[in-house]
Amino acid sequence: MNPLLDKLQPYPFEKLRQLFSGITPNSDFKPISLGIGEPKHPTPEFIQKTVADNLGGLASYPTTAGSNALRATIANWLERRYALPKFDPGTQILPVNGSREALFALAQTIINPVPGALIMCPNPFYQIYEGAAYLAGATPYFVNSDPARNFAPDYKNVPAEVWPRVQLLYLCSPGNPTGAVLSLQDWKELFDLSDRYGFVIAADECYSEIYFKTAAPLGGLEAAHKLGRTNYPRLIAFSSLSKRSNVPGMRSGFVAGDADIIKKFLLYRTYHGSAMSPAIQNASIVAWNDEQHVIENRAKYIAKFKQVTPLLQEVLDVQLPDAGFYLWAKVDKRIALWDTEYAKRLYAEYNVTVLPGSYLAREAHGINPGQNRIRMALVAEVDECLEAARRIVAFTQNLLK
Repeated sequence: MNPLLDKLQPYPFEKLRQLFSGITPNSDFKPISLGIGEPKHPTPEFIQKTVADNLGGLASYPTTAGSNALRATIANWLERRYALPKFDPGTQILPVNGSREALFALAQTIINPVPGALIMCPNPFYQIYEGAAYLAGATPYFVNSDPARNFAPDYKNVPAEVWPRVQLLYLCSPGNPTGAVLSLQDWKELFDLSDRYGFVIAADECYSEIYFKTAAPLGGLEAAHKLGRTNYPRLIAFSSLSKRSNVPGMRSGFVAGDADIIKKFLLYRTYHGSAMSPAIQNASIVAWNDEQHVIENRAKYIAKFKQVTPLLQEVLDVQLPDAGFYLWAKVDKRIALWDTEYAKRLYAEYNVTVLPGSYLAREAHGINPGQNRIRMALVAEVDECLEAARRIVAFTQNLLK
């Protein structure tokens, strides 16, 4: 067996299952889960219909590069969404089976597993980054989020001797779990570092279409264009229909950016066997071409966060995020309770599941930046999220007595 597999930690939800082992939650309450970031709004009917209408495509092997029509549709969406100049669908875009598998696979393409090779990750983070690092033969280097910067990673405190060893930098903007969005200045500093040390930036942007301000979140390709970086050197952006269109089961997304990297990534994926079903490709085309369902989906999240956040602020240290569908709350503002104990007792007493923040981060530079925080995924409909919030308030108020 590959010994690198022994470096992988259990996924956060497996840790949560172990934490809840042996607990029988209070049967007076129906179960509500805010633990898993899986969209729960209905899949638009026009997307479902397109899948059904194109099942004849199952009789053919799909190409790894995807259809010309899908790549052109994605290029047009990028140009509209980020006000970008003309994208080359043939060389700068590659459809993928959801951003998760592509985020993992990119590391296998990029990393030269020499001793000391590093992949830089935010902390807290999406655990795929860590697994991709280890199985590519590199070591993850964690950069802690900074509450003073709305939880954006604090790259300025990375020691100078670390940067020459970095081959790939994962970032998530809007962030999971914090919702932080990088500024243009943040991007400029990262691009300058990439130019100096030669590492690739993997920009995970799967939450880009769920936001609460008038202006949409800045994307990596958009930042590069604004800063005059033609052809997007050493930058690959990842996006997905899962959150945008409520189709996590379709496993449909794309990567876009540096054509030289896309070329090598396509070669890798040809051997890896990653090709999107023709039925899913056609459904993806109609999904990327329609914005009305995205606007309606975003309005639902805005309504939920507008109602839920003030309720929780009565008892927890929590603020409206920049974007995404998570609340990142500090539980020990007024109570002396670990995040794991808070989650365990909330589940036992009120049948509400939240994810301990320490499960989403690692001990790095003397701290675990997720400790004594919880992540709440407001993915259900508004009434269920409000009911969960009321129970959390009641639970926390009881702790304060």
